[in-house]
Amino acid sequence: MIDDSEEKVIIELTNSEALVLFEFLARGSDDDSLTMADQAEQRALWNLESVLEKALAEPFLPNYKELLDQAKERVKGE
Repeated sequence: MIDDSEEKVIIELTNSEALVLFEFLARGSDDDSLTMADQAEQRALWNLESVLEKALAEPFLPNYKELLDQAKERVKGE
């Protein structure tokens, strides 16, 4: 059996996809609306949210809502 616990998985997202996914994860962790079957799932989603937060500038901009709405429209159109 191979121990792949230290291997990295690289996922490519457009900036719009990353922004929409970040908002989804942040909203879910704020109001506990995401149902977790296991603590590991919750930890993995928190880690993903943290990575996205570090990669994105938009959540910290004053026009975040507008930028998020534009990103959602781009993702829907893909």
